[in-house]
Amino acid sequence: MPLYALGDAEPDIHPTAYVHPDAVVIGNVTLGPESTVWPTAVLRGDDGRIEVGARSSIQDGSIIHTTLQQPTIIGDEVTAGHNVHIEAATIGNRALVSSGSVVLNGATIGEGAVVAAGAVVSPKADVPAYRMALGVPARVRDGYEVPADRWRYAVESYVDRGRRFASQLRRLEG
Repeated sequence: MPLYALGDAEPDIHPTAYVHPDAVVIGNVTLGPESTVWPTAVLRGDDGRIEVGARSSIQDGSIIHTTLQQPTIIGDEVTAGHNVHIEAATIGNRALVSSGSVVLNGATIGEGAVVAAGAVVSPKADVPAYRMALGVPARVRDGYEVPADRWRYAVESYVDRGRRFASQLRRLEG
C-alpha cells in the first residue's frame, strides 16, 4: 500500500485498518481501528491533519484533504461513498457522505446525517444530526429525517469486506 511520509509527518494506521494497495495515504493521517480505504482513494495530510475514526469507510476514488487553517475529522462508523471529496470539514459519527458528493471547508455534518449523492455542502455549512442535505448547493429540507439505525448495514459490510480483502486479496501477474 502506498504510504508516504512528508517531512516528519507519517501516517498512523491502526493494525486492524485496511488500506487497499491502490489507495494513497500521505503525511499527517490517522486511520482508526477497522477503518477501510479503497482503491484510488487519496488521503493527503500535507497542510494539516486528517483523522478517520474507527470502522469508517473511505470508498473508491474519494479525495480527503485538509488546509492549514482546519483539519479534516471523520468520526466513527462513517461511510464516505465512491468519488466523495471532503476538504477541511468535520463529519460526525455514523454519517453517510453519499457517492459523488462534496463537503467543503469548515462544513460540519452532524451525527447520523446524510449528504445525498451528488450534493455540494458549502463552506461553513452545518447539517444537523439525523438530517439529510440534498442538492447543489446542499440544503436541509423538512421531511428528510434519517432513522438512527440507518448506518448499521453499510458499516458492518465494509468492516467485513476489509477483513476479507486483508486476508484474501492477491495480485495476479500476467
